[in-house]
Amino acid sequence: MSMENPSQLPQVPARMLNEFVYCPRLAYLMWAQKEWAPSAHTVDGRRVHRRVDAGGGRIQGPDEGLDEARREARSVELSSERLGLIAKIDLVETENGETRPVDYKRGKRPHVARSAYDPERAQLCAQGLLLREHGYRCEEGILYFAASRERVRVVFDAELEAFTLAALRDLKQAVAAEAIPPPLVDSPKCHGCSLAGVCLPDEVNLLNRGEGEPRPISVAQSAALPLYVQAHHAKVAKEGERLAVYINDNLAAHARIREVSQLVVMGNAYVTTPTLHELMAKGIPVTWMSYGGWLRGHTIGAGHNNVELRTAQYRAAFDAARCLDLARGFIRAKIRNCRAFLRRNLREENPQALTDLKRMAERAARCRDISALLGVEGMAARRYFESFAGMFRGAGRDGFAFDLAGRNRRPPLDPVNAMLSFGYALLMRECLSTLSAVGFDAYRGFYHQARFGRPSLALDFMEPFRP
Repeated sequence: MSMENPSQLPQVPARMLNEFVYCPRLAYLMWAQKEWAPSAHTVDGRRVHRRVDAGGGRIQGPDEGLDEARREARSVELSSERLGLIAKIDLVETENGETRPVDYKRGKRPHVARSAYDPERAQLCAQGLLLREHGYRCEEGILYFAASRERVRVVFDAELEAFTLAALRDLKQAVAAEAIPPPLVDSPKCHGCSLAGVCLPDEVNLLNRGEGEPRPISVAQSAALPLYVQAHHAKVAKEGERLAVYINDNLAAHARIREVSQLVVMGNAYVTTPTLHELMAKGIPVTWMSYGGWLRGHTIGAGHNNVELRTAQYRAAFDAARCLDLARGFIRAKIRNCRAFLRRNLREENPQALTDLKRMAERAARCRDISALLGVEGMAARRYFESFAGMFRGAGRDGFAFDLAGRNRRPPLDPVNAMLSFGYALLMRECLSTLSAVGFDAYRGFYHQARFGRPSLALDFMEPFRP
């Protein structure tokens, strides 16, 4: 979305002015970088707007119905090239030649001096400016708070107009300069923000300022799971809010779409076009694989359009110092996690192995080049797998034991290595889908060098999770 100057930007939605006044960084993430995550507040907001979003009326011309009773028009969209502004107004009331925008809000009227906060007042004023731009007489607007069923009158005076236009100018300048605003500092606004996990305000402030303690982030736990379809000539179809799997035209299984994190199709099975459309609309990736498990490709929606993220990724990928810094972080985290896994699960204590892994993690953080880091990673892996079998029980009643002489692959030569390779393959596919969904190029990494057909960034990203 970046442009050389603010005048070349797309028209700014009035809703983004609300977000910018509330938190400049939030508005930048939502508008410039197209980040979005639903929350209870946004879902409830859609419920409140379900009537006005349905439309249902034509706004009268500026010279129509000057002496008539009040008329209403819902979901009215207006724009202005001169202002560089666009808005969908929930409700427009016209009475005796006076026009008022009405903006619906999900909560209760706040008990503050002006009965409304500045973000809502600026958004409403922007709608009023658009009405004026189209020739209507508009001196005030209404904020309707659905929870308390109260109407708050907002006068569009010179002070509010200047405040709104200044916010519009500042937002355009920030986007044109590709300069994301800094996060808020220790703000209560962050607690209920749906993009807190993307913005990471405390973590960014800690990195930039070297002070403060990050507040814990509550990550929503999803019950969604992958759906694997590998039956010969299977068909996946959408039926209402669920996916139905047919084999030879007989229903074999079904799953609710909201409980599916991704669809994996193996072999000679197919997915109907309406099903693909629904999965792409909901951001659920489809992975296509051969019957033997070889990855063929992915089907996703239009993809994340945050070009700034990929620009930063490519810039870092061609910076040797930055690549080394990131690679050290990946490998240090991997070794520390290996150590934690052994410490928690070894059936017989092995303090020497834990000491060695701790020393190697510290050494990884000091490596001066990628080749040295590769050596440290290899030594740590060898030390980890020497103790790996000690985390499992001995021979059971069936005489089977988890014997592991060492790590081997391509192909794995024993059941334990086969299961490890299988688990790593699933993890890699999960990382590949996740990175692609949030806008990264999964094939350009920092530690694993770019190679034809290899998802290097996915391999980087999975290193700390291998244990």
